[in-house]
Amino acid sequence: MNEGRIEEFEDLLHSIRSTSTRLGESAVAMRLDLMLKWADWCISTSRLNSLWPFSFGLACCAIEMMATAASRFDMDRFGAGVFRASPRQADLMIVAGTVTYKMGERVRRLWHQMPEPKWVIAMGACATNGGPYDLNGYHVMKGVDLVVPVDVYAPGCPPRPESLLNALIKLQDNIRTGRDRQIRAAWERSRWSNNTLTTAPLTKDVQNN
Repeated sequence: MNEGRIEEFEDLLHSIRSTSTRLGESAVAMRLDLMLKWADWCISTSRLNSLWPFSFGLACCAIEMMATAASRFDMDRFGAGVFRASPRQADLMIVAGTVTYKMGERVRRLWHQMPEPKWVIAMGACATNGGPYDLNGYHVMKGVDLVVPVDVYAPGCPPRPESLLNALIKLQDNIRTGRDRQIRAAWERSRWSNNTLTTAPLTKDVQNN
């Protein structure tokens, strides 16, 4: 836990103590609101400092993901070094590599098997928008966000480990501020407004988009 988070925690405790001396219903409501904020802060801090990525790689970007978890870059410094071999034990999916339409169904199935709350990082140009296969790759999905909600995009072909670490830090900021829930809600709205998204199996309408 960094110094900034400790100071924020101390400020919350100070606010709760200061309101405890006041009287009346407004003071009680204010104190309850502060205690809820303090509980939300504790939960979000524990989540962002204990991300368990899923051991999942599709193409060349997976090599860079492995390098990020190795000793030189040490992904474990950010509390995200516990890679799990089962989706039921992971809460972070790093889509590292080219996602074909055939593989998109498997990606979605694995994502559904992950427990809530869960997050997704699209690593590389292929997972972001199809990459070099954008124009002529009829078999490559034009972005993995067609089947799963993506919280952070890590650009590059392939992105260096520093780029993945930067995406991880951005994801932690989203969890801290609650923006991850907004991204998920926006994706869910787009899913229901366009019934070609996340339908099983993937239809030709999705493939033609």
